[in-house]
Amino acid sequence: MIMGITAPGSVWEKHVAVWEKDFQCILLDNRGVGGSDKPMGPYSTGMLADDCASLLDELGISSARVVGVSMGSTIAQQMAIRHPHKVKSMVLMCPWARCDNKAKAIFELMVDCKARFRPEEFSRFIQQLIFSKASWDDPEVYEGMLSDRKNAAFDTNPQPLIGLEGQAAACIDHAVLEQPSLISHPTLVVGGDEDEFTPIWMTNEVASAIPGSELHIYPKSGHAFHWENLEHFNKLVKDWLVKN
Repeated sequence: MIMGITAPGSVWEKHVAVWEKDFQCILLDNRGVGGSDKPMGPYSTGMLADDCASLLDELGISSARVVGVSMGSTIAQQMAIRHPHKVKSMVLMCPWARCDNKAKAIFELMVDCKARFRPEEFSRFIQQLIFSKASWDDPEVYEGMLSDRKNAAFDTNPQPLIGLEGQAAACIDHAVLEQPSLISHPTLVVGGDEDEFTPIWMTNEVASAIPGSELHIYPKSGHAFHWENLEHFNKLVKDWLVKN
């Protein structure tokens, strides 16, 4: 289970609670965040995929089902391309195979905001990128956002700027549009139709490029569709992985 930019593997908690009943769930902190090393970048999605492959080797696991969200989905793509024998099947959440100029600008802005904002302000910026209007209008969800912002101010292990710079470079430079055709693994592609961070055209482009892939789009949902539709999403992925 490969998390997205800025986030440690622990963010999978609400999904693991369901999936661990059927699978052994392996969570990791990507290079540049959490408990993993945070060397100077730039990083690449290929490099991050090699990290994941090395982790499987260290654990003595020859192959695994791979679930990746956002940046994690780009790493999963590279695992399938660079280490095909290690991947049984893939779930690619809000993926992209290339960045246009707007996407590149968003990642660059993320780095600039990290450098200038207080942690709680940076948390609010990320929330603006990932949540749909429906979430902002939901009183309970909005209260959770406010709580998360306060908690960010007291995070004892925040991602350093150098780690985010490295991850952002990997996201910007990810370009495999000509390569997904090499992917023959069973693949489920999932996105939200109101995703402002990685828009739906990116999700559709990846699904179209991978032969035989299945596509599921959540209506009125943003980049965080997997939280906005938590119960349905958890069951969707669990059922699909059981079959694949």
